Formats: sequence, C-alpha cells, structure tokens
Amino acid sequence: MNFLGIIEKQRTKKPLTKEEVEFAINQYVNDKIPDYQFAAFIMAININNIGLEQTYWLTNSMLHSGNTVDFSSIKGIKIDKHSTGGVGDKVSVIIGPILAACGLKVAKMSGPGLGHTGGTIDKLNSIGVNTNLTLQQCKKLLKDNGIFIASQTDDIVPADKKIYALRNATSTVDSLPLIASSIASKKVAMGTDYIFIDVKVGDGGFCETYDKAFKLGKILISIIKKFNRKSIVHITNMNQPLGRSIGNCIEMKTTIEFLDGKPESKDVKELIYEFSSDILVATKICKNKKEAYEKIDEVINSKKALEVFKKWISSQHANANEVCKNKFFKPKYSLEIKADKSGYVKYKSAREVGMISFLLGAGREVKGAPIDFQAGVYLNKIINEKVNKGETVATLYSSKKINSLLIQKFKKNILYSNSKFKELPVIVKVIK
Repeated sequence: MNFLGIIEKQRTKKPLTKEEVEFAINQYVNDKIPDYQFAAFIMAININNIGLEQTYWLTNSMLHSGNTVDFSSIKGIKIDKHSTGGVGDKVSVIIGPILAACGLKVAKMSGPGLGHTGGTIDKLNSIGVNTNLTLQQCKKLLKDNGIFIASQTDDIVPADKKIYALRNATSTVDSLPLIASSIASKKVAMGTDYIFIDVKVGDGGFCETYDKAFKLGKILISIIKKFNRKSIVHITNMNQPLGRSIGNCIEMKTTIEFLDGKPESKDVKELIYEFSSDILVATKICKNKKEAYEKIDEVINSKKALEVFKKWISSQHANANEVCKNKFFKPKYSLEIKADKSGYVKYKSAREVGMISFLLGAGREVKGAPIDFQAGVYLNKIINEKVNKGETVATLYSSKKINSLLIQKFKKNILYSNSKFKELPVIVKVIK
C-alpha cells in the first residue's frame, strides 16, 4: 500500500478505506512513515474532514497501537470521567471520591496541564499524590478504594502521544475527527463500563463555540457506542472561571473544603451535583435525580466522601492528615487586587484569568517543564457578586515575587456594572 496515494485521496476528498486508515496509523507508529509525510496527512484531514465511519477506524487503529486495560476481575460498575479542560476545573478530584462513596468504581488516567488550563495530575502531585502507577497498582487501588487517578502510561494508545505531538507542531489541534479519536481511544482503552465526558465551551474552554462543542459531543457519543460502551457528554460553560480557585495547591484546598461540606461557589456545587446525579442515574445506582441528590448529600454530610478521599490519596502515598489540615498551601508571596469601581463583577475573559495563573507559575508552556504548585489565583469576587471600590476582587499567589504588571493585566480583565450581568447556565447541554 502506498502512503502517498492515501495522502492524495484525503487531499482530493475521496473516502479512505478501513485498510488505508489502519495502514497509515500502523506505519507511523512503527516509524515507517516520516513526520513530514504524516503531517501532510493530518493537515488534509484538518482541511477536508473525514466521516464518522473513518473516524471510528482511526480511533480503533489508535486504540490497538498499544495495550488496553481489563478490569473485568474487579466487581462493581467501572466508570471513567474525562474533561477537555478549563480554568479552575477541579471537578474530577471532587467527583471521584463522591462517586466512589456512592458505590461506583472510578478509574481514571489523566495528563498534566498545558498552557492556561490546569491538569488533574498536577493538582494531585501538588499535595504529594504519586500518580506514576503500574497497572497492577491501579487494579489494587480500584479494588480496595473504589478509585484511582494515574498518569497516562506509554504503553496505552502510544499512537495518540505521537500524533498529538505532531498536531501541536502543525496547528491541527482543533480538528474534530483528530480530537474525537484522541479522546475516545484513550477512554475506551481504560476498559470501563461507562465513559462520562465534560466538553468545556467558551472563551476559557477547549471549544470556543457551542456549535463545535455540540459536534464534538455527537461524534464522541457515536464512536464510543461502536465500542459497546455507554457514554454521556455534558457540554458545560467556560465563559467564566469555574469557582474561585485557579491553580494547583489552591484548587486542592477548595476540593477538600467541598468534600467537607463547604463548597467554594454555587456554580461548582451545581456542576458537581448535576454531573454526579446524572452518573448515578445512568449507572442505576439511583432511580432518579431526586434520589441521586439525596445520596450525594448523604455521602458529603456524613464525611464518607472525605474519608474515601483520605484513604485514596494515602494509598497513593500522600500524607492525608497533613493535607486535610491544609499544611500544603503556603505561598511565599500574595498580592491583593483592589476594585477600581463599585458594582457587580464579571471577567471579560476566563482564558485571561487562566493565563495570569500561568504567568504566576501555575502552568507550563511545554510538556515536562516544572511548575510552581503554590502559584495561582483566588477570586474573592466572581460573576454577579457585588464589590465596593477599594475592596479585594482577587488574590494572586506565587513562590516568587509577583510582577506588578500582573495587577494591571488583571484589572483590565474586570468588568463592573450597576446591574447584574447575563449568566449562561452551568450545563449548556447533555448529549446521550
């Protein structure tokens, strides 16, 4: 089979066969196709798109480029929850212990953050959780604690790691078939019974428009169904930061407070309860949303979810007692941003808030670069909360002295109004 011919077919919008898609992935993963040729192939996909069937073949070929996980020996309903990433998105580390406390088995492999969005692995590493686990360790944690979150291993979907690096270098990151195949291949490889996906839409999210988010959600549902897995996609609002905390240690601080019955904001509480209740109903743990809400209240109010969290992070080598006494968040420097006006507050750009956290040291520009776990932002005022002139709107944190230019950068991103701003719902759409 000639790879040049495959590139030509995709370039001229002729449908590829299953064999041609498999050949392209297998040859590239085994270093038989150079980067410059495969770059031409994915650019042709980016420009001309491919159909749902071809996206499935692409996903399947990527899936079988490495090992898959088998949790069938572990009793219970296994679930995986994935987010496309956003600003202040600490949902996975809150929802995991809640669902495990409700009787589900939560299996998740995740990656570090890049750019303005935070990564689940970074958040856990910031409190001493070891996420470099073997498959046997993952299985033991799932059996004993009902939950694990680990770093993605090199032997699971190696095709994605290689293709993603090339997508970053060729400006093809926003191709829907390439996004869908990347997410679905890694999620299906985990071998869970259910896959729940949060697609963030808006200025601070992965998809900037609702149309793109909806299309991605529909593709993901269709592909995952072809692997005989059950799935739900939530499209959620990321036009404002989620909650008040943005960073690593600081998000883990508010995570623990949530599990202790003290949610940081109404939007975080609504999202956690809606997500969790949909999952509990879909997995038949609860009959309906009302029962699910009561179940969530019960595991939080009784501290059962918090105890699951403590046991889980202890099993992954963190000092749970020290962590839950908040002995980990001790930034050397802090700087308060004062309001220039009185009125209701809104942030022009969620992405800009994330970028300020990044500039403080909380994020990385290239994979593997070190980050400052203490760095981040706390929003003392969030959308439609009233502030008086001179009052603190937000607080910046870092291990290094904070550049005063960040004050003006942050202030330029604040809007003030005498009346409340229009708010989008936290959950924009649910696709089943």
